Order: sequence, then C-alpha cells, then structure tokens
Amino acid sequence: MLKENTQKLSLLGSVSLGTGVMIGAGIFVLMGQIAELVGDLFPIAFIAGAVVVGFSSYSYVKFSNAYPSSGGVAKFLTKAYGPGTAAGSFSLLMYISMVVAESLVAGTFGAYTLRLFPQEYAGYASILGVVLIGTAYIINISGNKIIEATATFTAIIKIVGIALLAISGLIISGLPTITGNYIPTNSQPLPEGFGFVAALALSILAFKGFTTITNQGGDIKNPHKNVGRSIIISIAVCTIIYVILALSVAGALSIDEIIIAKDYALAAAAKPIFGEWGSILTIFLAIIATVSGVIASVYSASRMLGMLSKMKQVPNLNRIKNLKNPALIFTVSLAILLTILFDLTRIASIGAIFYLIMDIAIHWGLFRYLKKEVKFNPIIPIIAIFMDIVILSAFIYLKYVNDPFVLIVAGIGIVLVFLFQFVFMKSHTDKDGNMHMEMKMGDEEMMKM
Repeated sequence: MLKENTQKLSLLGSVSLGTGVMIGAGIFVLMGQIAELVGDLFPIAFIAGAVVVGFSSYSYVKFSNAYPSSGGVAKFLTKAYGPGTAAGSFSLLMYISMVVAESLVAGTFGAYTLRLFPQEYAGYASILGVVLIGTAYIINISGNKIIEATATFTAIIKIVGIALLAISGLIISGLPTITGNYIPTNSQPLPEGFGFVAALALSILAFKGFTTITNQGGDIKNPHKNVGRSIIISIAVCTIIYVILALSVAGALSIDEIIIAKDYALAAAAKPIFGEWGSILTIFLAIIATVSGVIASVYSASRMLGMLSKMKQVPNLNRIKNLKNPALIFTVSLAILLTILFDLTRIASIGAIFYLIMDIAIHWGLFRYLKKEVKFNPIIPIIAIFMDIVILSAFIYLKYVNDPFVLIVAGIGIVLVFLFQFVFMKSHTDKDGNMHMEMKMGDEEMMKM
C-alpha cells in the first residue's frame, strides 16, 4: 500500500500535467492562427475562449468529483449514455482529439526548433516532431514518478519564463491599440463578427488540455476533490498567461507580421523587444513547453485508450503479448502519422471539430441522464451546449469557405469512428441485446487500472 501511494500524483503534479498540455500548443502556435482570423482582437479572443471554457469545465468538474477514474471522459460518457455505440464513439472522438493535440504540439516543437537552423532546413519540422513523440514514449514507459518529475520541472520553467517574457514585453512595448477593423485576406466576405466567433474554436482548443486531467482520477491523491481543483487551477493559470502574452505580442508586432510568423509568433515577437538573444531564449522556452506538452498528452491519451480497452469499447489491447503497454505504442504511432500528414493549421482545425462535438455530448449526457446521480445546476450545461453549437457551426462554415479539405477529413474520421463502434459493439452483444462491458466494477477498482 505504501508503494502504491507513493506512486500517486500530487495536486501540483496534476496541475503540471494539465498546464503542460494546455500551454504546449495553445500559446506557441494557436495565437498566430487566431490572429489570422480576427486581427488585433486576438487577445480578446483568448479572454472570450476562457469564458466559454469556464462554463464547459463545470460539467467535467462535477463528473470528476462524482466518478474519478483513469477512464476520465470515457467513464463519464458511459455513466451518462450507458455502454453502447454512443458512449464508445464520443469517447473515441475525445481520444483522437487528444492525439491530435500531441501532433499539434510536436509540430510546434519542430517549427520553433528550426528557427535555430538555416532556412534550408525548414522542411524538417515534422521529422523533429516525430523525434519528440518518440522521446515522450521513452519517458512515459518509465513510470508515474518520472512523468510527474519531468512535468513539474518543465512546467515551472516555462510558466515562470513565459510570465517574465509576457510581463517584461508588455512593459517595454506598452498596451497595444485594438481597433477591430481587420479583414481576413483570401476569403469570401463574412458577416460582421462571424470570424471572431469561429476563431473561438481555436482559442477553446488552447484550453482543452484541462480535459486530460480527468484521466488522472486513478493516479492522483484524494481524487474526489483534487481532480476538480486541478482543472480549475490549470484553467486560471493558463488564462492569465495567455492574455498577458497575447497583449505583449500584439504590442510588439503588426498583424501582418504575426500572420507571416504564425507558426513561431512568440519568437518573432521577442526579437524586436529583446533582440536576437531574446528570440533565442523564447525558442528554448517553446522547446521546453512543447516537450512537456507532448509528454503530458501522451500520458493522458494512452491512459484513456487503455481504459477504453478495459471497458470493451475498443478491442482488448492486452491480447498483444509481445508489446509492453500497447495503448501507449498505438497512441504515439497515431500521433506520428498525423504529424507527418498534416500541417499545423489543419491539425488544429480537425482537433477543434472533434473536441467540440465530444464536449457537447458531455454536457448533454450530464443534463439529460444524470440529474438524479450528480448534483449540479442544469442551467450551466445548457449554456455550455449553446455556446459550443454556435462556435462549431461558425467554424465549420469558415472551413467550408476557406479549407473544405479539413471538413472532408473530419467527416470521414467521424463516420469511421461511429461505424467502427457500431460493428465492434455488435461483436459482444448477446441475443437479448445486452452488452457485456465489465461495468460492474466499483470506483476503487476502476481507479487502480
């Protein structure tokens, strides 16, 4: 028992993993993509995104307090919808969005690292991303204590470093002038404010790392309280950092300059303020942040896939006898494939669509099916659903206008997920229509997985 307890994540370790996923992609690459849609309003887009995520996080906190487990979102969805195609499909969408986040962070690592090399190496970003994912695999097979120590160390460095960068940059450059008169180029005219609403899908993606904290229920001390606390603390920390840094970047660069350097906007913003050395230090901060982000994301996603396997929502991975931790291997393999196939903008777009669909399912499951089991204010999930639907609709239309290939890939992915789940569920449904999914285990047993 003592040995088991010493392997538990502390609240600090949990927050470190959560902020590691969020900051790794959110601030280093999405800022430029959001600015491309809304111009100098992008700092406000982060504030608006934080408000939306605040409403959204309510359901996850309530679920985590009631049903903490390593299954996280998968456990929540099964509790809400029961064992079946719906719960399995939405769980897989969440898992895929987590893997997409890994790929996004890994690609960001490559984009920033290449700023240290001559221009002729520009095409090697995806290769560097693959190397990082492989490194994250090695760290993740080393155990919880190694993961926590790595996440905590890198989280402290990047949070302190980014905070100093943001505050000093804001002091030197001053508060930016925000006019809101930017019109995106190379796109069809959109209704006023439409681009801003659509951009919230990306700003929400910058915060979505908080959902990975729900997968720590089986590994964290005092999970009924600490999972929810970790979610709230992580969102608050990231909101402060995002807004201050966005204001600093807006004060240092014009919108055109931010868009040109959208894959490495922070490094570009540091150069006119702090000079060449400031840019280099920012690149190293980005490297540290993205490394910790991939480590944390690989950890959470593989834990979720492992739980889906134990709950019989995907094939039994433990049947693969020759592989140690097959869920981890499958997770890093899928992340590597995405990193090679797609650029950062498309990776972010696909991840945002998958995440918002799953997020709506979480809120509806809590509101519709768990009123008697979980104590909550029903108005808040309804508000969260309304916000998600409006933002997702605007984002889908924007992609239909500017990059329909993203919708094709996302649509094919969603259809394949639901089709796979339908066929797989049939494989273990008896003649009476009952699905045997090992759902009679108590919370304590689930949490030991």
